[in-house]
Amino acid sequence: MNLLSAEGLGTFKTMFISIVLEALPFLLLGVFVSSIMQAFIPESWIRRIIPRNALLGVAVASLLGIVFPVCECGMIPVVRRLVSKGMPLYAGVTFILAGPIVNPVVYSSTFAAFQSLPQLVYARMGLAVAVSAVVGLIVLLVTKDNPMKQANFAHAGHSHGEASHPAGPGHRIEEMLKHAGGELFDMGKYLILGSLITAAIQAFIPRSELIGIGQGEFGSHLFMMGFAFILSICSTSDAFVASSFLGTFSVGSLLTFLVFGPMLDFKGTLMLLSVFKARFVLFLFVVVALCVLAGSIVTGKLWL
Repeated sequence: MNLLSAEGLGTFKTMFISIVLEALPFLLLGVFVSSIMQAFIPESWIRRIIPRNALLGVAVASLLGIVFPVCECGMIPVVRRLVSKGMPLYAGVTFILAGPIVNPVVYSSTFAAFQSLPQLVYARMGLAVAVSAVVGLIVLLVTKDNPMKQANFAHAGHSHGEASHPAGPGHRIEEMLKHAGGELFDMGKYLILGSLITAAIQAFIPRSELIGIGQGEFGSHLFMMGFAFILSICSTSDAFVASSFLGTFSVGSLLTFLVFGPMLDFKGTLMLLSVFKARFVLFLFVVVALCVLAGSIVTGKLWL
C-alpha cells in the first residue's frame, strides 16, 4: 500500500480518531478517581490494611487497587513512602505491579473495548493478580538487602504524602485539581502518541505481514511486550489500542500487551530506577517478563 494513498490516509485518520475517542472517557475517569485518592486518602490507611502474614500480605496487596485505584505515575512514589514507613517491600512491589490493572476503572475500560471477548477481560485481571503475587513472593524469598535508594524521590506533579495533606478541604480540592491536570497532560500525550503509532501500523503495514507476526507462537508475544513497553500508554486506555489488533494478533499476545505494559513500560522503568537500585529493577524486569510471557502463553492455549 502506498503510504500517501487516499485509502491508507483514510484508514489512518479513522483508526486514530476512533482509538482516542473511545479511550478518552476512561482516561478522564481514571484521572479523576486517582486524583481524589491522592488528595483525600491518607497513606496510613493503605499501610494498615496489609496483614503481617506474608501470604495474606501478598494476596491483599495484589487486590489493593480495587479499593485504592492510584494512578500509574503516582503509584511508585506512594509505595516508596509506604515502604519507608514500614510496609514490607514484597507487598509494595506487589501493589506497584497489580494496582494499575486490578481496579474498577481499568476493568470497565477493558470490558468496553472487548465486549465480544469477555474472557480476555477476566484473563487480564486474573493474570495480573497471579503475576504480581508470584513476583511479590519471589521478592520476599530472594531479596535480603534493602534495594531502595536513599535519596529522596519526588515525581513532579504527583507528590502524595500525609504531610502534604493540608487540613482545609479547599486545599485538598486544589491539590486534587492540580494532580488531575498534571496527570491528564502526562497520560494524554502517551495516549495520542500510542494512537498515532497504532493507527500507522494498521494503515500502512500490509495485513499479511501483521498476521505473519501476530500469529507466531512466541514472536507475537515478544512483539506485543516490546510494543507495550515503548508506548507507555495508561492502563485505562490501552485496551482500545489492543482491541484494534484483534483478528490480526493472537488473543494470547493481546493479553501479554494488556498485562506487561501497565506493570513495566518505559516511563515506569525510569521511575523505578529513581527509587530502586538498578540491579533490583533489572531483576524485576526479568522476573515480570518471564512470568507474563509464560502466563499469557498458557492462558491463551487453555482458555482464550
